Amino acid sequence: MSKQTTYNAGIYVRLSQEDMRAGESLSIENQKLILTKYVAEQGWNLIDTYVDDGYSGTDFNRPAVIRLLDDAKMGKINLIIVKDLSRFGRNYIQVGQYIDYIFPTYNIRFIALNDNVDTLNANSTTMDMMPIMNVFNEWHAANTSKKIKAVIEANCKAGKYRATNAPYGYVKGNDENRLPVPDEPAASVVRRMFEMRSQGISPRHIADMLNEEKILTPSDYLYAKQGKPNPRKTTHLWCTERVRKMLQNPTYLGHLVQMRTTTVSHKNHKLIKRNEEDMVVIKNTHEPLVSQEMWDKCREMDNSVSQGKRDKHGEIMPLSGLMYCADCGEKMRLGWNNTTTGSKKKPRKYLRHNYQCGAYSRYGKFYCTSHHIKMKDINAIVLADIRMMSTLVVEDEEKARQQFLAQKEQINSHQIEMEQKRLRDGKYRLEELRKLIPSIYEDKVLGKIPEDVCVNLLEKYQAEQKELSEDVSKLEAKLSAVKQDKDDVEEFIRRLKKYTDVQELTREMALELIEYVTIDEYSADRPRDIHIYYKLLDKPLLNKLRLDTAKIEKPLD
Repeated sequence: MSKQTTYNAGIYVRLSQEDMRAGESLSIENQKLILTKYVAEQGWNLIDTYVDDGYSGTDFNRPAVIRLLDDAKMGKINLIIVKDLSRFGRNYIQVGQYIDYIFPTYNIRFIALNDNVDTLNANSTTMDMMPIMNVFNEWHAANTSKKIKAVIEANCKAGKYRATNAPYGYVKGNDENRLPVPDEPAASVVRRMFEMRSQGISPRHIADMLNEEKILTPSDYLYAKQGKPNPRKTTHLWCTERVRKMLQNPTYLGHLVQMRTTTVSHKNHKLIKRNEEDMVVIKNTHEPLVSQEMWDKCREMDNSVSQGKRDKHGEIMPLSGLMYCADCGEKMRLGWNNTTTGSKKKPRKYLRHNYQCGAYSRYGKFYCTSHHIKMKDINAIVLADIRMMSTLVVEDEEKARQQFLAQKEQINSHQIEMEQKRLRDGKYRLEELRKLIPSIYEDKVLGKIPEDVCVNLLEKYQAEQKELSEDVSKLEAKLSAVKQDKDDVEEFIRRLKKYTDVQELTREMALELIEYVTIDEYSADRPRDIHIYYKLLDKPLLNKLRLDTAKIEKPLD
């Protein structure tokens, strides 16, 4: 770098958020004072001061440092001065890249005052030590990050609420831990949202309803309470994702679930979701807005094969999304026909709803047949079946209980038998491996097998042993869960009792009781098969997108 008689200087000052106080911190003011005085003593021109107050040195995506570098590249300044290297940055790779490559390219002089670093004196001992200083600065940042995370985790485990603002429906309390306190009328909106979801209304439809009623979004509501306009760039409308996140927030159950996200590293601040076992969960810390029963019902709706589709009048029909073609496995699609009745002089037009195979609707007869069925007919069939079972429960609950248990046992028996065999085989092989591994060592000591063969066999057997141990644990847990059949039957009976006198099939009833329904092809010369699969009794439909007809199991006669 050639010597220059005139320097146009830019001083850069930074302080991380951990050391901040309200407004510009005192340390920022001290840095400014020291560097401004030094520039004046040298007789240089001070062009601008670049301040990043509350930013980490590990990330170079800082507003002031970006502006500083842009000005330097455009020639507005040719000298950059900082108090020390750590103020410029704590990422040793990027700091080195700027000092060793970028600054010389643009003929920019760089000075770190307290570290005696001056790129004009490239051969000085201090410049030789600069890489070590940069590494130490990054180590300090990493060490500080670990300490801060440890303090945050300790506070979370102590039950201290760390969020800047409580979720919509709550405000932060005035107690020592600042725990959430219900905030009306937002709390009543949250309760209503959970109630709608429990009835099978999708998050998208919930968002539409809230928008139609002109209910303020969470961010608009927050600023409206403060008497300020919302400064965020937003549509001011409820959206599906916002509703879905709220309905899955355990804070509304009265639990604190904190440290749900973390950063990739102390240098990469991209947020990633933590595993559930790494989150800090403290239960029953504050007043819930929804009950556990309501929460479970909403989760059941989330796991349902049907989210429902509105018709032209904005209504969701009871069995919408729950019906499948028994032949191709596609969902049955709801449609409607314009039908004319009455005399020719006084014709009357009305809409007639009907279901037909979704694949037939899209691809025609080359893929499947229509499997057409009127909505009123299938609703009547399903309602009659539900009323028959509820009548059985009312007349002889114990008989109904035994019949439902027998149905579950028949469905699960084949699966249980297969998994029990896998468990027996797995345990037998584990016992073999337990004997094989020590024998390999003995053969090696006795010289029966060479060392490389011994190592290969040991790696193979130990890997197999680890994999089998995991499989056996999962199978044992799975078989243990199958024993919950009685609880499932009791819950199904409890639900049936709610609908003993029903006269009409409703959406809520269908979602609470029915897993899915399969519709056989219509034929005028033979009976039509319609299979109704019930929640808690029948095998769940695991593939939500398309029914695997090979796995359909007929219910008991």
